[in-house]
Amino acid sequence: MKTLVAYFSHAGENYFVGGIKTVAEGNASIIAKKAQKILSADIFEIQTAKSYPSSYKACCDEALKEQREGQLPELKKYLPNLDGYDKIVLVYPCWWGTAPQAVFTFLRHYDFSGKSILPICTHEGSGMGRSERDIASICKGAHVLKGLALQGSCMASCDEQLKQYLL
Repeated sequence: MKTLVAYFSHAGENYFVGGIKTVAEGNASIIAKKAQKILSADIFEIQTAKSYPSSYKACCDEALKEQREGQLPELKKYLPNLDGYDKIVLVYPCWWGTAPQAVFTFLRHYDFSGKSILPICTHEGSGMGRSERDIASICKGAHVLKGLALQGSCMASCDEQLKQYLL
């Protein structure tokens, strides 16, 4: 059986301890690509049909509105199915205490029964939030492992921690 790394990430303005920085690649994308190399896995980027604003504040406002209203944004594409994958590494930023709604759109599209899900969350102080519980409630029949929370401002020094979690 194979492993899939599925991730959602946000480039543009991002919060790092101490303030806002503009980045060409989001932290979750960096982690997902590292995980893919470590595991020699397939990789899939969860992308919304309508992009989130690059402005940090505008993106936060939109993400909060989606969460409060239970909106599930449309995705650009999906994998045909998850047949053949027994392990899904799910990488995402923590937005408002959980995974972004785009991740939930992705999760609701598939049957994860019998699969293991390894959540990896990037954050700047919130840790995993309630994302593990939220993922488990959507992915009935899946084995959702205890997640790994990685502080976004520490991406350069997380390789060993990531390897230990994945292997």
